[in-house]
Amino acid sequence: MSSNNTINEPSKTTGQYHSTKGNAVEAVGNLTGSTSWQQSGKEEHARGEAEYKAAQVQGYAEGTMDRISGKTDSVVGALTGDRTQEAAGNVRQDKGEVKQNVNNPA
Repeated sequence: MSSNNTINEPSKTTGQYHSTKGNAVEAVGNLTGSTSWQQSGKEEHARGEAEYKAAQVQGYAEGTMDRISGKTDSVVGALTGDRTQEAAGNVRQDKGEVKQNVNNPA
């Protein structure tokens, strides 16, 4: 998750928060027999799970783009003899791979 998230971007942290909060609200509803709390908790949990998964997909896609552009820079740097560009490309490619691994939905 980047620190410059906008309100419209999905967030893993926010998704987990709402998922957990939804479970807690549903549990209170179950204990008290309040169907409105049960339903509210289920809905919040579902929204939280959806946001978490959306953030995961976004992170994986960003990792893919980093890997592709990193590989491109690495190859161009190697072909032109620009070792700085080649090294920067390798770093970006590695960063992308890590980002994909962290956000892999499998």
